[in-house]
Amino acid sequence: MRRILKGLKLHRPDEMERHILFKAQRNAYLFLVAALVIWSFCESLRVYIHHSRLNLLPCLLLTAAVLIQSLSQLILTRRAVKDDEDSCETGPLVKLVVLSCAIAAAAVTAAAAVALMSVRV
Repeated sequence: MRRILKGLKLHRPDEMERHILFKAQRNAYLFLVAALVIWSFCESLRVYIHHSRLNLLPCLLLTAAVLIQSLSQLILTRRAVKDDEDSCETGPLVKLVVLSCAIAAAAVTAAAAVALMSVRV
């Protein structure tokens, strides 16, 4: 087993490969966000035309994708400037707290929407 693992050389990507990988991941993320936006509008239009129940899945997925992307960007920014003496930026910490509150509010709103949709009048 060790021979097999030893025979495999771990390849560290160079700057150009990392840039290409980053662009590919960004394009995939933008495609998924655009697909979720279109799906959300189609679901809203279906509810408006047919007066049926709203499917919250595309809206929740879109909200989760945007919140995860924002949260990870803020965490990575915070880690990047954490040990830098020249940077006295506390903005990422404040943004992290605000974003955490926004995530909590979105979760409570989603739970309330599910609860209200399940109640029959």
